[in-house]
Amino acid sequence: MRRTDIRNIAIIAHVDHGKTTLVDALLRQSGQFRDSQLSGDCILDSNDLERERGITILAKNIALVYKGVKVNIIDTPGHADFGGEVERVLSMADGALILVDAFEGPRPQTRYVVKKALEVGLQPIVVINKVDRPDARPGEVLSEMFDLFVELGADELALDFPYVYASGREGYASHDPALRSGLMAPLLDLVLQKIPGPDVEPNAPLQMMVTSVEWSEYVGRVAIGRIQSGTIHRNEKVVLIRHDGKHEPGEVTAVELFDKLGRNEVPEADAGDIVALVGLPDPEIGDTVACRERPSALKRISVDEPTLSMVFTINNSPLAGRDGKYVTSRHLRTRLLRELESNVALQVDLTGEKDSFTVSGRGILHLSILIETMRREGYELSVGKPQVIRKRIDGHWHEPFEILVVDVPAADMGKVMEQVGVRRGQILEMVTGETGQTHLEFSIPARGLIGLRTKLLNATRGEAIIHHRYESYKPMQGEIPKRPNGVLVSQETGKIVAFALGKLQERAEMFVAPGDDVYQGMIVGENSREGDMVVNPVREKKLTNMRASGSDENILLKPPREMTLEAALEYIEEDEYVEVTPKVIRLRKIGLTEADRKRKNRSQRS
Repeated sequence: MRRTDIRNIAIIAHVDHGKTTLVDALLRQSGQFRDSQLSGDCILDSNDLERERGITILAKNIALVYKGVKVNIIDTPGHADFGGEVERVLSMADGALILVDAFEGPRPQTRYVVKKALEVGLQPIVVINKVDRPDARPGEVLSEMFDLFVELGADELALDFPYVYASGREGYASHDPALRSGLMAPLLDLVLQKIPGPDVEPNAPLQMMVTSVEWSEYVGRVAIGRIQSGTIHRNEKVVLIRHDGKHEPGEVTAVELFDKLGRNEVPEADAGDIVALVGLPDPEIGDTVACRERPSALKRISVDEPTLSMVFTINNSPLAGRDGKYVTSRHLRTRLLRELESNVALQVDLTGEKDSFTVSGRGILHLSILIETMRREGYELSVGKPQVIRKRIDGHWHEPFEILVVDVPAADMGKVMEQVGVRRGQILEMVTGETGQTHLEFSIPARGLIGLRTKLLNATRGEAIIHHRYESYKPMQGEIPKRPNGVLVSQETGKIVAFALGKLQERAEMFVAPGDDVYQGMIVGENSREGDMVVNPVREKKLTNMRASGSDENILLKPPREMTLEAALEYIEEDEYVEVTPKVIRLRKIGLTEADRKRKNRSQRS
């Protein structure tokens, strides 16, 4: 039977196409909140990293009541690196609002999320968002979405998708693209009409897939998922079916239903409800919560494999332990294993070396968000150069390829083609629009993307709009150029002196400022030519009691280059680490002394 009193929908789209802003409009017009509860923009982007970066990182659940029907809404990330978050929550929904920008049209992540939604059989509703843009082209974008559905092999039912035009920022939706006022009611009406209620078996044995896990300091792990069949009661004895088929008994001490922005405890929940269960023994994503008398497992969640890995190791620099609270390998191991419980697209493996781990994810942003979260929690660690994950297929090495999409002014098209070409990128499509922007699509090895964004933005004066998505594994390509310039490596430990920087900046760009702490083996700047240079940035001017007129010169220092975490990860080479502490990000050589580095180079050559 189908329930008619509930709708479960996921909001999916490319990054920056307005998912969270649209949810803001639905919340404000629901009439269920005080103004003080809905202060600011992007209300669901609740953690500090999401607000600082302006992106959604974690999927969020909320619930609204519209015309007597409870609408469970799942807001998902739009960035390709967080595709694992989208994949795991789609199983909780029966329909999907697919947002697309009224000017940009379908983007790489739009294709990805539409493909995943069609695979799990969700009823799509296309929302042409941002129709209030002066350069909006809603009619053409709707045609592009239809072409995308055809290309992805959608059946006739999916091709006849309902659609609506909206502006999340202005708070209206309409079936007329020329309308510029109103409310979000037409969108919610469409949800009630077109998205079916959950298909449930209320009298069958209990089954629920754990699709998300939250941590509470008071009650421990909280398992979140949709009840597929049966009913669950408070204090009910259940069985957790693990990935290896093992049955582990447990008890549900509390059942919580999503209500508005939070959750309310209820005595029981029925099939079709999205619930949070408290009291289960260490639930993991993919586990099945089942009836103790007749336990039966659901098919486990499967997500795409990681494509990029980094080495995480302890911070063993001379400045280790000054800023951080957690500095040992035991702390690092515990934190990474805890991350695995909720981050389904992540993998953690032991390396052959002591105190280090290989952490694999979907991209640099996926892993850098983890590193940034850890440093804010008080962890210190060192991270190696990102490496793509190769596979041996039919006796030959294959590497991951990505589709790179660049929109750039026509005058800068040649610079983009040149930069992508040297990194083994192949042009797939080139279209120049009426606005003078050229749309370029490339197939490029994933390792060619490392550091490419910065180069393209510099070459186009910041005007390039760059997106990418995973394509497939293909045979290994040739060498990709490494960093053209060497670095300046400190040979002393101490504090940076302005006198020494004044001499060094003539031949390099500095990463440090006077007064910064430095140690032997730390990278303090970028050389103006190939090859590394060992320097002394703590050298002071020798003082004597003899003075001559005009011998003292005024030192004018250029500001140092500020390195963000992502920029630092893209910058380093294989013999370097990024040292991450709660207060600073430093670059260093793996071998701190010059003798260590020479010894390692000799062993690699032999």
